[in-house]
Amino acid sequence: MANRNQLIVKESRKAMDQLKYEISAELGTPIGSSFGSSGFGDTEFASELGEQGSAGHAVRGYYGHMTSRETGAIGGHMTRKLVRDAESTVSHS
Repeated sequence: MANRNQLIVKESRKAMDQLKYEISAELGTPIGSSFGSSGFGDTEFASELGEQGSAGHAVRGYYGHMTSRETGAIGGHMTRKLVRDAESTVSHS
């Protein structure tokens, strides 16, 4: 089975990450968007959870401090926004 989380357009990773951070902030469940040059994000909870990379940074994409409901809500809102934007683009064509 193919990985459903794979981006078809790999260059869209930054835009998808930005959308994720915006939606999470709107929902009041910020996940942190301060990715440095190392490619890792917010380490606030990572040391407590033991999920760190070799350089002591949080593992990117690990949100163990969040509930499934919170991450699911973020994903659901992202999907609704993307569909709404696509429908708007099609209707204006």
